[in-house]
Amino acid sequence: MARFAMVLLAAGLPMLSLASEQAQRADDQATGNREVTITRTWMPEAQPPFNPKLPTLFLIGDSTVRAGSKGNGGDGLWGWGAPIGDFFDRTRINVQNRAWGGTSSRTFQTLGFWEKVLADLRPGDYVMIQFGHNDGGPINDQQRARGTIKGVGDETEEIDNLLTGKHEIVHTYGWYLRKFVTDAKAKGAAAIICSPIPRNIWRDGKVLRASEDYGKWASEAARSPDAFFIDLNTIIAGHYDKLGQEYVSAGFFGPKDHTHTVAAGAKFNAQCVVEGLRAIDKCPLTDYLLNSSADRQPTR
Repeated sequence: MARFAMVLLAAGLPMLSLASEQAQRADDQATGNREVTITRTWMPEAQPPFNPKLPTLFLIGDSTVRAGSKGNGGDGLWGWGAPIGDFFDRTRINVQNRAWGGTSSRTFQTLGFWEKVLADLRPGDYVMIQFGHNDGGPINDQQRARGTIKGVGDETEEIDNLLTGKHEIVHTYGWYLRKFVTDAKAKGAAAIICSPIPRNIWRDGKVLRASEDYGKWASEAARSPDAFFIDLNTIIAGHYDKLGQEYVSAGFFGPKDHTHTVAAGAKFNAQCVVEGLRAIDKCPLTDYLLNSSADRQPTR
């Protein structure tokens, strides 16, 4: 616990309270397994029962938001959507992680995942959106066919999908993001677009940003339908730079790739989501955040 607290301070993130640290240390000693301890409340079976009387925050995205089909830490990997619920007052708001690994902004819609979220969406709900990691793939192939046209314009590409066998009109990344927002607003819900978290790729001591592609396009897409925007890519990258490549690589990412985070990385990124959320002017979702020192963001 002391090591994680030092990380938070080094990155400019908030320190846990002394009582929280002591309680966490006792849990660690009792279980002998730090990973099990910090992820206990993230498990699907540990989530509070859905309360239809409360508003709901729906999370949609790829495996960096919800890793694996079960979202239970399979292969030791976690998306930031697993720990994010710990930062909200769950007696006042439901948190539903509907992200699905392997999807892009396009295939989350064409495979029916968005349709299921829309069916449950009610006035006063919120949708937090983060895509981009899979949008750069092939638009049409026999493996995944999940790519989108780069940019935010109205360009289209008409294809006979080699994977599904269906005729399809493919749009830009920004077009799909805007559709999420306009659909959500039509149901009376508010939308928050997040730029995609940075990959564990470094150059000259700095983690690579998405400021010239998917991060930029996410920001531009959020402006058109007047959605809230969290520049999650920039926020996390800034903290990663302070911590350094060696620590980030060893502590936050799995050994097999440069995209998916382990528990510590997922929690760190979730805290960055909260940092970005608190910085948004007049976003009513902030009213449901807990006010403890564990989730209070640092004063700049």
